[in-house]
Amino acid sequence: MRIGRWSNLIARTPGHDSELSPGWVSLTKQAGWGWSGRPEARVPLPTNGSATAYGEQQLSLFDQADDDTPAEPQWVEVDASRVRVENCRKFGGPWLALEVARRLHLDEFLQGVMPSGQEHVAWWRSALILVVARLCHPSSELYLSEQWYPKSALPQLLGVPADRVDDNRLYRTLDQLLPHKEKLEIHLKNRMGQLFDLKYDLLMYDITSTYFEGQANFDLAQRGYSRDQRSDCKQVCIGLVVSRCGMPLGYEVFAGNTADVTTVEHIVETMEKRYGKSNRIWVMDRGMVSEANIDFLREGGRRYIVGTPKSMLKTSEAELLKDDWNTIRDGLEVKLCARPREDGNASESDEEPEMFILCCSRDRSNKEEAIVQRAEQKIEERLVAMTDRCKRQRRDPMKVEREIGRLLGQNTRATKLFDVTVEKAEEGHARIEWKKIEASRDWATLSAGCYILRTNVTDWSDEELWKAYIQLTEAEAAFCIQKSDLKIRPIWHRKEDRVLAHIFVCFLAYVLWKTLGQMCQQAGLGDEPRRVLKELGDLEIMDVVLPTRGGIDIRRRCLSKPTDHQQIFLDRLKLRLPKINQTQM
Repeated sequence: MRIGRWSNLIARTPGHDSELSPGWVSLTKQAGWGWSGRPEARVPLPTNGSATAYGEQQLSLFDQADDDTPAEPQWVEVDASRVRVENCRKFGGPWLALEVARRLHLDEFLQGVMPSGQEHVAWWRSALILVVARLCHPSSELYLSEQWYPKSALPQLLGVPADRVDDNRLYRTLDQLLPHKEKLEIHLKNRMGQLFDLKYDLLMYDITSTYFEGQANFDLAQRGYSRDQRSDCKQVCIGLVVSRCGMPLGYEVFAGNTADVTTVEHIVETMEKRYGKSNRIWVMDRGMVSEANIDFLREGGRRYIVGTPKSMLKTSEAELLKDDWNTIRDGLEVKLCARPREDGNASESDEEPEMFILCCSRDRSNKEEAIVQRAEQKIEERLVAMTDRCKRQRRDPMKVEREIGRLLGQNTRATKLFDVTVEKAEEGHARIEWKKIEASRDWATLSAGCYILRTNVTDWSDEELWKAYIQLTEAEAAFCIQKSDLKIRPIWHRKEDRVLAHIFVCFLAYVLWKTLGQMCQQAGLGDEPRRVLKELGDLEIMDVVLPTRGGIDIRRRCLSKPTDHQQIFLDRLKLRLPKINQTQM
């Protein structure tokens, strides 16, 4: 029934409002409405067409023109005491995620590579559901379909009814999405470069691991070194490549028992095949470094800045004692030196020049000295007690050796500072002889807070090289966000392809996260995607129910008004909330 028919309930005569019965107010059709607390309020009511079928029709969210054409008033009586709000759903987070995806042309790309068939819900829409949910409320596919999705505004934003989304459909969507990984990574890299004028001259590479709960009986799932302190669980390793500002370029998944150093050649060749060789500089930490990898990078004419093992500092002991350091900031000094030979002298006759960057941090020095001193004190106190005990008791030398081994193993930072021997006395009991090694103590003091970098980039200053290496923290931050905010771990999937697709969805959600961060930086809000998601995520969509005298309920779908703080975010990001104009009887 059209709402226009109810305009006859009240004659449009002067002074009519004063004749209304108590508890009833009149409403009139206007361009906008708001509750004022007065006997008369105004609401836009449709005068043509049928009621909107919520969930069956996608909201028009973007580029919606304003309609300021004055409407002819039409009056109905509403019982103010029975006005209520129903179906409150989270709107801000899903809407913001879809807006970011639209700027990346993610929806258009997915629609192009995942064409619709005979399925009830297009695969590209289901893929967007997975990515948006991973960004806004990461959870399992079962929880997403049964709990989160029906309580969010995504059914209206995407035009997919809640009863059409279940865990099986989302699992099948993972299968459909995974084959497009490489093309999608290339598309996102190009699109992010266009949006933010990104440079890919510096590539940071790092690797992490994520573990499984439950069964994981396939080749990639193996036990290995766990960064999550879950050596009891099988895991996979993930190698991620990001730009200098942390924008992700791509990733690869390796078996859980893969050593970091064995992944370098595969990653470099994969990225070069995908994006071209160009004149990029690779930045990696010391876990990736081996002479074989250095030779591989040199042979291809590639440039690099890499960390080195702590043991290589010994070859630069003479440089550490000199006073020609360059102060970058208070408490941090660096300097360039030629690549040392094994005899400790500088080498200048190498076929390809290679430089070392010595770095010394005061804060790091204080921290390392405190750790060493604490471990040294524990070892010394325990050795004194054990020595006295051996003098008073007849102890088995083998048991004493095992105790000392455990003691040194628990305090490895100070192990080299002590020389400990267990001898067997004439009577057969153990006798401990120990002493401190002063030379090792002096070296620990000298090298505290120092580390050394290695590079074949000879046209940069020591400060530029150090700052480039420090950008490696962007890759580490990416892993932190994926494990905490996007909850990539633990993995519950049991099929290898589903595991790979789960990691891919987390990667896409991280791309949205970083894109929002770049939007915030351009808007002068800093790199605050977490805060923006939280603030705008409080926006809700709801149905306002207006009971009329004739027994008909007018159901008006509305969006909550942004707070002053939320409006500042929207204005700075140049985002405009959609006009939701749906009324049902």
